[in-house]
Amino acid sequence: MGKNLDPKCKQCRRVGEKLMLKGDRCNSPKCAMVKRNYPPGIHGPKLIRRKKQSEYGIQLNEKQKAKKQYGLMEKQFRIIFDKAQRKTGKTGFNLMKLLERRLDNVIFRLGFASSRSNARQLVNHGHFNINGRKVNIPSFEVKEGDIIEIKSSSKRNKIFKDLVEKLKKHEAPGWLNLDKSELKAKVLHEPGEEDVQSNINTQMIIEHYS
Repeated sequence: MGKNLDPKCKQCRRVGEKLMLKGDRCNSPKCAMVKRNYPPGIHGPKLIRRKKQSEYGIQLNEKQKAKKQYGLMEKQFRIIFDKAQRKTGKTGFNLMKLLERRLDNVIFRLGFASSRSNARQLVNHGHFNINGRKVNIPSFEVKEGDIIEIKSSSKRNKIFKDLVEKLKKHEAPGWLNLDKSELKAKVLHEPGEEDVQSNINTQMIIEHYS
């Protein structure tokens, strides 16, 4: 499965807002959106006063933002969008629920990884069990009642050495119940409207694909 190899900071600068692609660095003064808050490239500073985008450009930018934020390529994102369309209810909300239920995103939301790309790598390396069985597929969709935990053998890995201490300041979303001492979580229910990303305009994405 392909992945976006573009520099993460340039991806944020291209869409014009923080996408939290580099974890803790995004909240520090070293963040590219703090130091160079303009589009990448030699003409970047001049583009701050760029002319008004077309409606298509705004729709495309919103889709690109969602793709980059969740670390997906176009084909992956389109498959999820088509699946959201086939479900009953609002397509935009269905889309966000499907994105939130991806295992790599859940690992990030639980605080087990500093970013979604880091979470994707940890899942690929087989550090997590779901209902007692190893799952190494980042796109795996969690469901109500699933128990997600770090494998006992992986807890000794230096990657998770100080995780219990870090989680003391972390708040998981309401649809996930996190046991910070056991490094285990349970999916209580599907994410609600208050749990999905508020900075993504799903209506623009729907209009783009239509």
